[in-house]
Amino acid sequence: MSRTSRLVAAAAAGAAALLALTACTGGASSDEAAGVGPVTEGKLTIATGEPAYAPWVIDDAPESGEGFEAAVAYAVAEEMGYAEGDVVWVRSSFDSAIAPGPKDWDLNIQQFSVSEERKQAVDFSSAYYETTQAVVAAGGTPAADAKSIADLKDTVIGVASGTTSLKIAEEVIAPNQQIQVFNSVDDTVAALQNGTIDALVTDLPGAFYVRDAQLDDGVIVGQLESVQGGDEFAFVLPKGSSLTAEVTAAVDALRENGTLDELAAEWIADQGAPVLK
Repeated sequence: MSRTSRLVAAAAAGAAALLALTACTGGASSDEAAGVGPVTEGKLTIATGEPAYAPWVIDDAPESGEGFEAAVAYAVAEEMGYAEGDVVWVRSSFDSAIAPGPKDWDLNIQQFSVSEERKQAVDFSSAYYETTQAVVAAGGTPAADAKSIADLKDTVIGVASGTTSLKIAEEVIAPNQQIQVFNSVDDTVAALQNGTIDALVTDLPGAFYVRDAQLDDGVIVGQLESVQGGDEFAFVLPKGSSLTAEVTAAVDALRENGTLDELAAEWIADQGAPVLK
């Protein structure tokens, strides 16, 4: 082979090697650069828990669109341009949803609080709901019949240590009797069960759990308004999802036009959590 031929061959080999390297490292056209795409083209695959509980999903049937999170999911899908029939529901555990690795869904909604630690493994949309504090009482007691903040002034309130419930109860209810502080929510529930306290204050998702899973006749007296707010719930998406910005834009639009507030008033208040005035 002549020197010229060798040079031409070397140049060709170098070009081929460069092309192969570009393909291996992804380049601007790779799937990684474009982001993790939808599980099924033309469909929006949304996951929730199994089972999914009220008031977030009614009767464990997210496809019905009934329940706060089910309704929010369909509203977001519509805002993104998906028809109702293009939404596909699947189930996942809470822990697997926020763990690193590939997912078999595009969005996941089951009261995920946004945290910096979780952001290392998954993407979050903007928040569709900010939790509040709520008052829970045992059924048949004067506290359970309270309709306003004033009706709670003479009750004995209990809270778990280390939570924001104490400060909010002090500021919003300002009861005439000293608030009782316990080591944990379970201890506070036990005090409510044995009559040591008349009512307890905890975050709203926890209040639903106390009412539905820990008390035989529990009543959510109502939510407490506070400027402090609470945990922010957001959609979870696979890390690097191409849909993250679009889902966030949809959630933001629904917040700005009042839809999220309307859905919260419809589904959460209807499940026995009115806002106490």
